Order: sequence, then C-alpha cells, then structure tokens
Amino acid sequence: METLANLESFVRSAETGSFSSAARRLALTPAAVSRNVAQLERNLGVRLFQRSTRGLTLSEAGERFLQSVQGGLDSIQGAIADITVNAGQPAGVLRLSAAPGFGMDYLLPLMPGFLEKYPAVVPDWFFDNRPLDLIAGGFDAAVGGGFELPPGMVARELGRIHLIAVASPGFLRGKRRPKDPGGLADLAGVALRSPLHSRVRTPVMRNGAGREMAATQKPVMVVNDPDALCRATLLGLGVGLVAVPHAAPHLHSGALERLLPDWHCDLGPLSLYFASQKLLPGKTRAFVDFVTAAFREQKLAQRLSAGSRTR
Repeated sequence: METLANLESFVRSAETGSFSSAARRLALTPAAVSRNVAQLERNLGVRLFQRSTRGLTLSEAGERFLQSVQGGLDSIQGAIADITVNAGQPAGVLRLSAAPGFGMDYLLPLMPGFLEKYPAVVPDWFFDNRPLDLIAGGFDAAVGGGFELPPGMVARELGRIHLIAVASPGFLRGKRRPKDPGGLADLAGVALRSPLHSRVRTPVMRNGAGREMAATQKPVMVVNDPDALCRATLLGLGVGLVAVPHAAPHLHSGALERLLPDWHCDLGPLSLYFASQKLLPGKTRAFVDFVTAAFREQKLAQRLSAGSRTR
C-alpha cells in the first residue's frame, strides 16, 4: 500500500511541473518530494516522469496513473480538511496575494475583524499587481483579476473591474469635456501599460444603451501600475482611465471628477482565487468565507461598480 505522502508528492509534482513548486505547496523540501516520487516509482516498477533540466514531463504510464489516483487523493484530503475544520480553530500562516492599492484600501480594513475571529491564523500578505502562479508561489489565496486558472484552483467572483474616465478639476478648467470616448483623444491622457505584454491598452467603453466605442488616448505619460495611473491623474497630468476602487475616494472628496458618466469599461471579474474546495485547509476556508461575507454585507461589489453613486 502506497503512503499518502508518496501519492501526494506525485500528484502535486504533476500539477505544477516541478518538484520545487510541489515542495512549496506541500511545505516540504524539493529533495523530500523527489525521494517520495522515486520511492513510488520503485514500488510500482514504472517511471512516472521524464526528468530534464527543463522540468518534469509525465510519462505515458504517469498520465494513466494520475487520472486514476487524482480524484481519490482529492477526496481523502477533502475528508481530512473537513475533519480539521470541524475539530478546532483554523490556524497557521495564510499566504495571500492582492494588488497593492485595492488590497490596502479594501482588504486590509477587513483584517481586524478576521483576526479577532481567527486569532490563530497569521495572514502573510504579498502585494503585487502582476498575475501570479499561485500554486508555484505557494499562495493559499489571492484577490484580483486576470489570473490564469491552473489545475486544482477555483475562482469565486466578488464583483466586476470597471474603468471610468476621470481627471482633476484643475486639469479640466477651461477645457471642453468630451461627449463620448472618441473625444478623449482631444485631451492629454495618462495611459496604462499592460503588465502582461507591455503594450499600452486601448480599452473599449460601453454606455447604458449597450453602445461600444474605443477610448483612444493622447498620452503625455505612460505607467505600468494602476496606483501610479491614479496618482498621475490626481496631479493634473491628464485624463486617466482609472479602476473604480482607485478612483472612488477621490471622486467623493472632489479631488477627481468623472467624465462620460454613462460610459465605462468592464475588464472582467474581480475574483477570490483559492485551491479546489475539497482541499481547503481550515485557515483558507475561513478567509474565503469571511471575505465573501464581507463583500456581501458591505455591498462592496455595488460600491466598486461604475454604476455606484459618485460625484
């Protein structure tokens, strides 16, 4: 009978494509994962992986074996996780990822309540605007958009990521305001470079009637960070297509004004990413449930949408 450790080392190595990535996920050393897999291969009498300097590739036998054992391993670990959740308080270090601006403005304020309820959990936050490989990075959960969903991960939508056109009152003074997104090309703009492919984005905006139009800008500055985009817009450098979570407090204070109030760009879902629910340890399940409940109770999805009431 194979040990659970050997089977888990094999399955996680197959999912991540390397012993090092599997080791981070399992909280083991790469050498220990490699030994577990080697022992499994010896016991079965077959080679499960083709090893090279580029990483691991499943052999034909390895592919068949993965399909046979993966579901059963998930069920066993799900049962263990369920017992752990119901037997005691969630505990341990919880590795989390989020975009800096959104994370600090909307997620960190939730932490006092979370820690009061789960004092044995230690959130370890990593703030970065770039989409990450959550499994390879050893993260328990992440909040953001644009993540590729690797095997074994799920996404729970919290809201939508909307961009709106904003500018400072000083910049707008004496200027004619555009009537539609095409008019943004007549004004100086601050543009955002995509962190994925380094190209300047030209978002497509939509109005309440469903009409779509490209928001072509005349950049006087290009940045690669949404927080920098908002700050440059606040400084009066030009019109910025800023995400509602970044713009909202400045719209309420009057430091920014919204142009084209009937138009916005929908970049897709803002989601909470985490491992398949069958595998969730207590600390991760507690975080997922807490954040989801907070978004619902505080109506954060509505507050962060382009249709929210702003000045």
